[in-house]
Amino acid sequence: MINSLFITFYPKKTTSNQNTKAVIYARLTYNSKRTDFTTSRKIDASKWNSHTNSVRGNSVEAKALKRYLDDMRASLYEIHDRLVREGKKISAKIIKDIYFGKEEKQYMLIEIFQEHNDEMEKLIGKGYTKGTLQRYNACKKHIEDYLAFRYKTRDMPVEEVDHQFITGFDHYLKSEKDCAHNTAQKYIVNFKKIIRIAYANQWIEKDPFFHWKGKWKSSEREYLTDAELQCMVEQEFDLPRLDMVRDAFVFCCYTGLAFADVEKLSEDDIITDINGKKWIKTKRQKTKSLSSIPILDVPQVILDKYKDHPRVKSGKEVIPILSNQKYNSYLKEIANACGIKKNLTTHLARHTFATTVTLSKGVPIESVSKMLGHRSLKTTQIYAKVLDEKVERDMEMLQKQLSLAQKKNK
Repeated sequence: MINSLFITFYPKKTTSNQNTKAVIYARLTYNSKRTDFTTSRKIDASKWNSHTNSVRGNSVEAKALKRYLDDMRASLYEIHDRLVREGKKISAKIIKDIYFGKEEKQYMLIEIFQEHNDEMEKLIGKGYTKGTLQRYNACKKHIEDYLAFRYKTRDMPVEEVDHQFITGFDHYLKSEKDCAHNTAQKYIVNFKKIIRIAYANQWIEKDPFFHWKGKWKSSEREYLTDAELQCMVEQEFDLPRLDMVRDAFVFCCYTGLAFADVEKLSEDDIITDINGKKWIKTKRQKTKSLSSIPILDVPQVILDKYKDHPRVKSGKEVIPILSNQKYNSYLKEIANACGIKKNLTTHLARHTFATTVTLSKGVPIESVSKMLGHRSLKTTQIYAKVLDEKVERDMEMLQKQLSLAQKKNK
């Protein structure tokens, strides 16, 4: 609407010197958002009428200044009217930029996001993984859906993204997309990277994330118990595809490797030390940090089982791995066959390794951290849940030590 644009002028002193004239500024306000700029004209503050936002008097100088400001106002309204007629995006800053001859390309949010994702796709295997790209593509799709839902548009200038947009997107993810709190936070962090790119390139004047701070909710990490893991190992399957996926999952439970790490694992990553013990030495796909994992009996049996498999003999894999989509789908069938109610994922396998296979058996958390390929012990503490049975054993050992000490003192 034309009436949405308001133009006012006001004097502003740039120094505390009483003899210095005030600079006249213009203020454009459009839909409650404003921008100010200097008119390059000065005036004695006493000659300015704040009620009419104009200069006092009828002197030649006063009339010339009035005419100059009236022409400026008319030009600004004319720019606004043209944008309305052409159906283009309007903001106070856009009108100001056009007035000063800066009618440059508008940087659009979805265009920037797509360009980022296209560049990331070119770097798959060179610093980024397919999984990371999938998350950013999913985030872009959520932003597109949010724009259509809330703003009834397919794209918008990135400079119009503000704190309200961010909080609204957070609410939309939880209410309309049914995302869990931490999942929504991850998408917003992905979105934050796009906005920071725009800010670094000076496509926006302010960072809308400056006052935003994400809060993560701690969640309980599921894992398989000894009984569930043993049931998984002993379960027999008539279908080769289920047998193969079960073996891959169990391999992850006893090595702590993620799906992407097992998928890229090769014979070069398996070494034998001077004592004849076999180790997996591989850099994690996600963090590029080194994992050093001694191969236990169960994963060794699985390696031996598939050593003559065509895909293994070709040198591509150490155990045959299906696509991630099929892998996750078949895990549901396997869980049903084993009577396990938990959602089987490779992350659950890593949790199982950290808890049931290692920590609960007395393996120090520092060793578990190195095997998981974590850079920080804090990360391991999230994965590695200290089980009640281990606490019980630790307290029993303490009680024995206290009892021995009491006997010695008698």
